[in-house]
Amino acid sequence: MLLLQPKTHKLSKKLEPMNIDACYQLGYIVRTHGVKGQVIAFFDVDYPEDYEELESVFLLLNGKLVPFFITALDIQPNGRIIIKFEDVDTIGEAEKFKSVPLFLPLNQLPELDEDQFYFHDVIGYTVIDEQLGQLGTVREIYEMPYQDLMAMDYQGVEVLIPVQDELILRADKAEQKLFVNLPEGLVDIYTNPTAPEAEERDDDNENDAV
Repeated sequence: MLLLQPKTHKLSKKLEPMNIDACYQLGYIVRTHGVKGQVIAFFDVDYPEDYEELESVFLLLNGKLVPFFITALDIQPNGRIIIKFEDVDTIGEAEKFKSVPLFLPLNQLPELDEDQFYFHDVIGYTVIDEQLGQLGTVREIYEMPYQDLMAMDYQGVEVLIPVQDELILRADKAEQKLFVNLPEGLVDIYTNPTAPEAEERDDDNENDAV
């Protein structure tokens, strides 16, 4: 099964106000670039090159999604993405966008193959393990630099599951269930409150008391 970070195609030239719940975060602006209003952005997706023809994006400014048209977008070999927004022509105007998140509408996401899912698709799904059976509910996906992690609520604790094809088997959209094959002992790491170091300290205290 493939669980993917989002990617999309062009947006319509007419942009309507958007609710953040109807969007996903594409990435964020890192800093300004040059003196003519360009910015450097980071796209938190699997394939940044799929966005070479992106025409517009929403910026989260003062708690609201504000649409901006893109007049130039250059994806660098090192992963940097240089963007020039329409009507942003000076470094001063671009400076206010530093660290601002970038969003795109969920309805712009392309259709995936049957065994492919975006991260946001499985939030709220019930996790079913091949050996342990029904476990908990998918609460969040943490997109880390080297390993994406799925956070599952299980018996009042958070269990982190690596997002890997060999662990995440398939998802049932109709039943909202996510089928997994977790490594032996993974759940115990989070649910067993007694760490080995604590056991050793308890043994030492018992010996001292004798």
